[in-house]
Amino acid sequence: AGVRVSEMIGLSQVDLLFDVEVIRVLGKGGRERVVPIGSEGIEWVSEYLDAVRPGLVKPHTGVEVFLNFRGGPLSRMGVWKVLRQYVVLAGLEKKVSPHTLRHSFATHLLEGGADLRAVQEMLGHADISTTQIYTHVDREYLKEVHRTFHPRA
Repeated sequence: AGVRVSEMIGLSQVDLLFDVEVIRVLGKGGRERVVPIGSEGIEWVSEYLDAVRPGLVKPHTGVEVFLNFRGGPLSRMGVWKVLRQYVVLAGLEKKVSPHTLRHSFATHLLEGGADLRAVQEMLGHADISTTQIYTHVDREYLKEVHRTFHPRA
């Protein structure tokens, strides 16, 4: 959903509004926003809530969605460790961080034709210039667009 790690680990179960396909996040500066979540994301989080989270719950567990193996809220470092495991399992050579996923989310939306203002809202950027960083277009993509859409390419 393109949320920041701090927003993800701060999610509580009441923030998951799956019936309307959004999650409510508390962003930088304490600003609340709603972010769309697709059906596949809902399926994965629901599976986690039904099959994984119950096995992590301890008497002291709070309402946070994502938990560590001790039943406490998942930390930023915990997110990094989980991501690192999946990067290794996927056999990826590049370094991948949580922000890499956020960056990819924004880039894919913009390359797919999404409005810059809508992407700004989803990312929770106060200033549109922050979102404009994601509008860079790589050369291969430009060549592909040219080949696909130019009549004399």
